[in-house]
Amino acid sequence: MTTAQAEALYLAQHNAAWGDRGWAVYNPHDKPLSDLPTIFGFNNGGGGGFLSAVLLAEDGTHLGGHGCSAEGYMPHDLGILAGARPDRHETFRAHYPDGYKMEFVGGAAVEAHAGLQLAYQANQGKHDTPRSAT
Repeated sequence: MTTAQAEALYLAQHNAAWGDRGWAVYNPHDKPLSDLPTIFGFNNGGGGGFLSAVLLAEDGTHLGGHGCSAEGYMPHDLGILAGARPDRHETFRAHYPDGYKMEFVGGAAVEAHAGLQLAYQANQGKHDTPRSAT
């Protein structure tokens, strides 16, 4: 078991290595970024060192998830950051072959984030597994 100090150090090192990267974008047709659909990664809550990270497409499709010990790891682990998790981007490109942009929403901002809330509402109208966005 790691100490709180070791956990904080590892998270700081992780963020130093990945923190300067922007959100990933797949844009094969050079469209304006504002025309690309968004895939949201967000902190869906949890506790006790286990937080639920969720990926939700703008159209409401659930595209994956991950368990994280801290919110700071989520942008990398979900593939939100440029260059992170190319395996996840295979799924994203299959869903949005004409392009997409990524965005991460931290737990404190989930309820007020208009785009994520619209994606959540679209999710609730689908027949796949509903996910919470609150």
